[in-house]
Amino acid sequence: MDPDVDINPDTDDLPLRANTNHILVRHYVLDLTVHFERKVISGSAVLFLEPCSGLRTKVENDIGPEVVKKSGTVEAEESQGGFVGRCRDVDAQKDGIKGPEKTTTKMERVAVDESGGVGLQTAAVTKYIQSSHLWETTSDDDFTLVLDCCDLDVSKVEEVNVTSVSAMSSLLPEVASKSSGVRSVDQQTAFIQKLVSMPSRRWRQKHQLFSLCSRPPSAQDGTSLHFRRDRWSLQVRKKGVTSSQDFPRVVRICYETRPTGGSVRWTNDQDNRVCVYTAGSPINNRALFPCQEPPVAMSTWQATVRAPSECVVLMSGEEQAVPIEDGNTRFSVWNYYVTMPMPASTFTLAVGHWCQVTDEGLSVTDYSGMVDDGISCSHGDYPCRFAERSARSQRVIPHRVFGPVCLLQKAQMAVLKLLPRCLAAAHAILGVHPFSRLDVLIVPAGFSSLGMASPHIIFLSQSVLCSGSSGSGENGLSLCGSRMCHEIAHSWFGLVIGARDWTEEWISEGFATYLEDIIWAQAQQLSLQDTEKQSDLKALLRWRRLSDELQHSEEELQILRPNMENTGQVSESGSSTVKHALNPDKTFMQVHYLKGYFLLRFLACQVGEQQFIDFFRSFVKKYHGQLILSQLMSEQLVMLLELLLEESELSMATLDFLQRTYNLQNQDAEVQHRWCELVVKHAYTQAYGDVEHFLIHNQAMGVYLYGELMVHEDAEQQALARRCLSLVQEEMDQSARRVVEEMVL
Repeated sequence: MDPDVDINPDTDDLPLRANTNHILVRHYVLDLTVHFERKVISGSAVLFLEPCSGLRTKVENDIGPEVVKKSGTVEAEESQGGFVGRCRDVDAQKDGIKGPEKTTTKMERVAVDESGGVGLQTAAVTKYIQSSHLWETTSDDDFTLVLDCCDLDVSKVEEVNVTSVSAMSSLLPEVASKSSGVRSVDQQTAFIQKLVSMPSRRWRQKHQLFSLCSRPPSAQDGTSLHFRRDRWSLQVRKKGVTSSQDFPRVVRICYETRPTGGSVRWTNDQDNRVCVYTAGSPINNRALFPCQEPPVAMSTWQATVRAPSECVVLMSGEEQAVPIEDGNTRFSVWNYYVTMPMPASTFTLAVGHWCQVTDEGLSVTDYSGMVDDGISCSHGDYPCRFAERSARSQRVIPHRVFGPVCLLQKAQMAVLKLLPRCLAAAHAILGVHPFSRLDVLIVPAGFSSLGMASPHIIFLSQSVLCSGSSGSGENGLSLCGSRMCHEIAHSWFGLVIGARDWTEEWISEGFATYLEDIIWAQAQQLSLQDTEKQSDLKALLRWRRLSDELQHSEEELQILRPNMENTGQVSESGSSTVKHALNPDKTFMQVHYLKGYFLLRFLACQVGEQQFIDFFRSFVKKYHGQLILSQLMSEQLVMLLELLLEESELSMATLDFLQRTYNLQNQDAEVQHRWCELVVKHAYTQAYGDVEHFLIHNQAMGVYLYGELMVHEDAEQQALARRCLSLVQEEMDQSARRVVEEMVL
């Protein structure tokens, strides 16, 4: 059934369609051309795929409509989230753009029928739908690769034949030597599996092979890949292939973006020159290239971007790209790549007529920092800076600043002047810089926030630049400095460590807001007294802002973890929804920044700021390169409940909140035991059923809970103890039964 049929058009939740529990994109090769005259980006995305070895079995609620049939529910594996902006309306397909033949498929007809007939309602459903002319020949039993996609005009999807790649024989000599007796599909499977699993020390060879494998023609075996695009996804099938294990390992998608696509913004800079950049919208990059958007779909990428020769191309790649002239055309070619697997939402692109801000008096880098202790990495294999000794002493990483000509002087006075100090301060607080370099771009005036951080690049609003008035001194740089410290902090919290569930944005924004003050004070070299004064003043201002938002915004938008106990859970295929992501009001709210900030500030006050910073450094060492959730582990819940047991009084409202928030009756036996003790101590009658269930099903742990039921001399509790004993006494261990009978009878 069409996924859009299950979507209420009034909802503000964003669907994540990709079936990441079935198959994963391990690497993208993008070949893109920027057309300013038409305001489109055209090209291809080659996806290197790996089927998942098995399905997990954690049962959960159904939290998202499915593209393919459901057979159960699971939880995504633990293994960054994107930055949000204003939602854009989706336009209908424009005339004059080549695309595959448009047909009305069975799925479309179902969508039309269930949407309530013809007319405007039908148009609202069908305007997003595009399919290859042979889609109808496929079967619902065929395996479907589902990618997150919108506002793209797809012209072709094809399987890439990598058996013709000459390097294949050197990488897999054992397969090549038996090629006469090995099926082509088996050769390709073995080759791609070997390629994606190559060790990180051979990353250059690996990327060369990815590039070579992205160029061959499509498979010539008489079959082709069929596709269908609806409002939120691109679905791809190969006729007769019924499992992800047999699905093609390399797929090429040819497409064009749309001028009104929500992932990029076409506009003019402050010099009135055309430019385009990824806007950080709530739909992230699905309107730039078909991809897997869920954070768990971490992958590497390499990109070739063709743009007019007078333009500069900036991306979230690891090295500074040097443009190459593209033959006799008026275009230049820029090549970027990453070796650290990250979510597709972190991919960033900016193309424009910007100039680099220069100051010959500034050093590019600084290796004078203290060498930190060795770090044992817990993430998957990639070339990690935390393991490099030279990186651990690099206080200031190489950095550049770009902007329009009219703002170069202001950018030099503020951004370029402060950036080395902010980088050095961040290193002093948090340790190793996760990324090897940093570009800062002063984006056009229409940018919807003060800043946005991505790997290796930060977008800054012109609003943070000082006015240029004489006599303002350091005070005139405060907004610029604190905002840069905030975005730099995202390198650690939000990028190299990210949330496994997009709704937990407080993990990145709350941490970055808290660290912003500490890093900026360090950059200013303030005294302890001045640091405290500045911190207290900012806390007061933030409290006023938070109080105002709590009074004037929808309550459901104020919740840090809107999915509650379902946070991090996905459907059987891996799809889910991001709650409230499409609500335009949420874009301008700071509640997740501020609630997270005040939580961390409170914890710092309890343990001491320096101890808290030491915890941050330890946390980064342990969890860099991974995705996290803020859910309590069972041991943390046990500790929380034990501390609450020391309290002489707890209100019924508090106990009710604990039960609903942490779903305590469904936790493990250790947690249930402490919960039952709280219930008995405070005579929380609404949860007496939890106590009865525990005593019946956890007899080995419930012996002394009988004593607690009897000691309070509460008739209802004593009756509960006697009833439970009567139900289980025949099956109880004799020693345990004797002890309980002495207490109860």
